Amino acid sequence: MKVINRIKKSDDFALTINKGFSYRLPSYIVHVRKTENKITRVGISASKKLGHAVTRNRVKRQVRAICDQVIDYSQKSLDIVIIVKTKFLTTSFDDNKSQLCDLMKGL
Repeated sequence: MKVINRIKKSDDFALTINKGFSYRLPSYIVHVRKTENKITRVGISASKKLGHAVTRNRVKRQVRAICDQVIDYSQKSLDIVIIVKTKFLTTSFDDNKSQLCDLMKGL
């Protein structure tokens, strides 16, 4: 995922969470908001409930890898915030990928 496709500011996270639509999956909570940008941006949130810093960073890397395979960043103008739940750690990578893939097809 390129840096231009990432949401980094907390204001953008808050705006997407408060004004967008939310979808609940077993391993994720996904908030989606349409924007006027020409690209899709993704923000990933992994709380301390998931584990220590090494675990959280590994989870974020896996979610970024899934997003790169699933999302076409130039096709739609969306802001997406993905909040990772603790169920992500006990579910296989393929199941986590298929959950996010099924959701992104519907957007």
